Amino acid sequence: MKKKGFIFGFLFVVFCSFAIASAKGQNVSVTGSLASKTIARGSKSKASVVLSIPSGLHVNSSRPASEYAIPTTVSVSGSGLKTGGLVFPRGRNRKFQFSENLINVYEGRVTFPFTVTVPANFKGSKIRVNATVRYQACTEEICYPPKSKTITMTAKVL
Repeated sequence: MKKKGFIFGFLFVVFCSFAIASAKGQNVSVTGSLASKTIARGSKSKASVVLSIPSGLHVNSSRPASEYAIPTTVSVSGSGLKTGGLVFPRGRNRKFQFSENLINVYEGRVTFPFTVTVPANFKGSKIRVNATVRYQACTEEICYPPKSKTITMTAKVL
C-alpha cells in the first residue's frame, strides 16, 4: 500500500512540474500596432509585431543555426491591402546545456517591423491586419512544443 502511495505521489509531482513548466512556456506574449490609427487611401503606414519573452526563457530566432531548433516565423496579411518589408531582427548566439553548438535566439522584447499599404481604390472604412507568430520557447535546459499566436491590428481608412 505504501508503494502505491509513493508511486501516486511521485507521478503527481511529475505531472504538476510539467504543468507548471508548460505554463511558463505559454507566457510569451505577442502584441502589435500600426503607427497610425487612421490611414489615407493610397498611402503607407509603419507597423510592428512585438514578441515579449519573459526572463528565464528564450525563443529560437528566425535563423537559429541548428537543424533541431524550430525557427520563429511571422506572417502578416490583410484583405484588400498590401503588407511588406517584414524585418526579422538578428538574434543572439547562445550556448545551452541541451545543445553542443551555439543557437541563435531572441530574448526579452523583440520587434518585427513591416509596412502596410492601403490601395487608392480600397473599399471600406477600416483595415484589419492579421499577424501570426510561430515560435518555440525554451529554458536553459528544455524546449517546449512550438506555439502559434495570432493578433489583429485595426485602423480607420480615410
